[in-house]
Amino acid sequence: MEEPLAYFDGRWIPASQAAISPTDAGFVQGSTVAEQLRTFSGKIFRLAEHLARLRHSLSIIGVDAGMDQEELARIASELVQHNHRLLEDGDDLGLSIFVTPGQYPSYLAEAARSRPLVCLHTYPLPFRLWAEKYRSGQALRTTAIRQVPACCWPPELKCRSRMHYHLADSQAAAAEPGARALLLDEHDRVSETSSANLLIYTAGVAAGANRVAPVSPGGHTGLASPPPGSVLPGISLAEVKQLAAGLGVEFLDRQLALGDVAAADEVFLSSTPFCLIPVTRLDGRPIAGGVPGPIFARLIAAWNRQAGLDIPAQARRFSKRP
Repeated sequence: MEEPLAYFDGRWIPASQAAISPTDAGFVQGSTVAEQLRTFSGKIFRLAEHLARLRHSLSIIGVDAGMDQEELARIASELVQHNHRLLEDGDDLGLSIFVTPGQYPSYLAEAARSRPLVCLHTYPLPFRLWAEKYRSGQALRTTAIRQVPACCWPPELKCRSRMHYHLADSQAAAAEPGARALLLDEHDRVSETSSANLLIYTAGVAAGANRVAPVSPGGHTGLASPPPGSVLPGISLAEVKQLAAGLGVEFLDRQLALGDVAAADEVFLSSTPFCLIPVTRLDGRPIAGGVPGPIFARLIAAWNRQAGLDIPAQARRFSKRP
């Protein structure tokens, strides 16, 4: 059977041979910037936006990958084209792009010089992890673990230094099996989860034939998410904003308190692998009726049309992939 390829340190190699050195700074310090992408029918979702965010992350840590976005885009497209044809018809790929500073200086000979490590590899999307969430929703828990404050590294840096995510999700799952952690910042404001941006939807109450009156604490009816500068700027979050605009649903960036989430009519998580899933429980209590709501149904239907496939149906179909 033909094996998927990977692009590793300037070479095309069988994916099974891609292995990072234990002396690489990405392994020693976790100083790795990365992007996780996916395909729809073999086409990479928002590649340019992901590469722009990668470039920004690299500029923050002062690393030059040694290639521009056009070259990275070409490599990504060639890799996906090769590996996607190895899948069953209707399946799709995850694509990981990561860059490390190279070998950790303490492990180098005095005269040796290191260069950044660039790797692109694909993997079958793990649909089993979220296939049923479109129907049942995701449970969230707050924990004692806080989001890393901006004085440590800026929220827009997408990196793999994620011990706080591991600890928070472990605590959430221990409190409620299957739950994920909702992280608060040092000021007790809502941040994000370990793998997704969070959005809330607040409905209105009747106030005439053609309008509604806001009922949220901030006086806002519609979708809301923590503002840029306080969370990672999600590529899929940007997609949700566009879909909402097309549906005539207002979207606002604003600070959220935990009470805003608990009182919301609907809550969602957005992330590139699963696109959009509803949140139906928070800290052991149901969100609204504890079932996915009508705004989720409208948004995922719009995303289905944009992607040209039924996203939840695809996830269920391939969730039992060997």
